[in-house]
Amino acid sequence: METMAITNLSILNQFLLSMLVLIPMVLVARTVVAGTRYSPILIIVIFGLAMGYILTSSGVSLPGLPDFALVDLVARSTIVALIVTFFVGGQELRKIFSGLNMEADATVTPCAEEVVLGTGRTHLIFILRAFFLLVGIEAMSRHLLGNSVGSLAVFYPLIAYLGLVVAVILIDHRAVIQDKRRYFRKGVIEIVALIGVLALSWHIAQWIQDLIALPQIFFAMIISAAAGAYAWRWRAGPTVRALLFAGIPVVLAANFMIGGSRIGDAFAIEGMNSVLAYGFFGQMFWMFGGIALLMFIGRTDQARNLAPGMAGALSHSGLTGACTAGDMGQTAAQRAPIMINIPFFGHIFVFSILAMSATAGMLQIWPVAILLSVGLALTWWALRAMSRSGGNDAAEVRALMAFSFGWQIAAVFGGFLLLHLAGMPLDFAAMAVSSALSHFGLFAATQGGMFGDEAALLIPFIFSMPFLVHPLVFFMFGQSMERDGAMPRRAAYAIALIGLLGVTYALFM
Repeated sequence: METMAITNLSILNQFLLSMLVLIPMVLVARTVVAGTRYSPILIIVIFGLAMGYILTSSGVSLPGLPDFALVDLVARSTIVALIVTFFVGGQELRKIFSGLNMEADATVTPCAEEVVLGTGRTHLIFILRAFFLLVGIEAMSRHLLGNSVGSLAVFYPLIAYLGLVVAVILIDHRAVIQDKRRYFRKGVIEIVALIGVLALSWHIAQWIQDLIALPQIFFAMIISAAAGAYAWRWRAGPTVRALLFAGIPVVLAANFMIGGSRIGDAFAIEGMNSVLAYGFFGQMFWMFGGIALLMFIGRTDQARNLAPGMAGALSHSGLTGACTAGDMGQTAAQRAPIMINIPFFGHIFVFSILAMSATAGMLQIWPVAILLSVGLALTWWALRAMSRSGGNDAAEVRALMAFSFGWQIAAVFGGFLLLHLAGMPLDFAAMAVSSALSHFGLFAATQGGMFGDEAALLIPFIFSMPFLVHPLVFFMFGQSMERDGAMPRRAAYAIALIGLLGVTYALFM
């Protein structure tokens, strides 16, 4: 009995272990880029992969990090962080389409005191709160939905309790808050709403599973974006603020750790080199190919357009996190949630066709070809509209929304079609396309088992490898920020060409 009690109490060690490896990773990343215009996401990539690899190579844990079960729980809470982005995007879309205006949000004035180099006191609280929110909300939703599998299943109520209680009280008392009681209450309401969206989206996905196997994230996107459009006046409380600021970085840190631990396993699988090569060079091609088109045809080289435009067009997790955290400027931070939401309305086609393909075991060619044509046509129209925008904010946003939608369709279905013609199996193609685009939606769907158990286990590593290109991506955007927002043209064109050659090579490996 005594031994069992000690074993059960070890769950408390999981909190300490997870915080010890994840929170410092985010803080160190912010320290490294302090004083520059670069995003900490690129440092999180390197540190996360290295940490996961070291833990397995040194014998501390096994591939997949089963000894760090709470890290895996955080890694699988991707959808929680995305719901907040969808909600804010829905708010922004309502304001744009309805011509609504609101006064600047003065609910909270962050404390400017730096606790760690590059991280202020309020932002440190946001990072800590985001960690506990992700853990608590994910555990609570799994417990309520009966999705209790894995070594932590019996502890979900305790994990949820500890995570949510700590998260609720983590509010910086030195920040200037207009109405502390109301701010606190908003945080609780937002937690309940997040759990509600997770539960409702999961049930809808289960209800229609026999008709079409659409993933939970699709319905979560629709519900949260619709809620944002309805509650467009909602001033964010501490929950939304924390997850918007640090949710994606913390989730990525956990996923990169898991991915780094599977490096050895992945390379041993036959055919995986093609997946990795396409993911790596596809990241260059689809990212900088889109940037090249925006610069050459759309006649814009400004980060305020390129960063949110490509974040939305590729549903790009790293660039999305950088934009929403304010690393690409205030305009990009405001536009990113809009651009992230717009392509997700096209996901009814993406996930419908991919769900049918997954059921059939092969890609459905004709629907893919039709949508690819539509995506390319819409991309062309958007580029022409951008070239005529003349720097007008509303015109730029409309053009970027069309570009995000069109390029997303072209990149997703273009990638699947190319890989199908090259003879790659559907589950491998799903991992390759997801990683090549750093596509959070497709990643979450694959992680949720849409393309089988093997893909679900390998996707954290496959998804993380193209992030090695992210230092280049963020270096280029960092250079643009240093140049008053202007992207270096020749370098971007050269990288796009290298990506094209690399993708061609990957298809014939």
